[in-house]
Amino acid sequence: MNIGLKIALYEPDIPQNTASIIRTCSCLGVNLEIIEPCGFLLSDKRFKRVVMDYMEKDKINFYKSSKDFFNSKKKQRIILITTKAKKSYTDFKFKTNDTILFGRESSGVPENVHKIVNKRLIIPMVNNKRSLNLSTSVAMILSESLKQIKINGN
Repeated sequence: MNIGLKIALYEPDIPQNTASIIRTCSCLGVNLEIIEPCGFLLSDKRFKRVVMDYMEKDKINFYKSSKDFFNSKKKQRIILITTKAKKSYTDFKFKTNDTILFGRESSGVPENVHKIVNKRLIIPMVNNKRSLNLSTSVAMILSESLKQIKINGN
């Protein structure tokens, strides 16, 4: 199974999270897009330990900059998952060709990215908690979006 839905990571900085997300995307048939620079090298042993043999390079697109990424997406819908949104991801209708963007573990995305994206969504959490682990967030959003796409046939 491979659908048009894509997960995009904005300048990821924790190799184990990125490797875990690669595995999740590989197992669920979803393409991954990585906006560079990354805060680590793909040769990092922490990355290799987690990614194992799930590194399908034909299913991962690398963009040299956020400018390159956004230029390639001019006619596509980009949904940013952020703690700075009000609308819950469970109250949103995902579509097959959406690109779901996640920020850096250490700092999210810059303000200009918030202004460029089509929608901003949040994963609701209990009060006084900052954020979930990035790979956990990706898995949650993928679960909901794939369920909706399968049910609605978008």
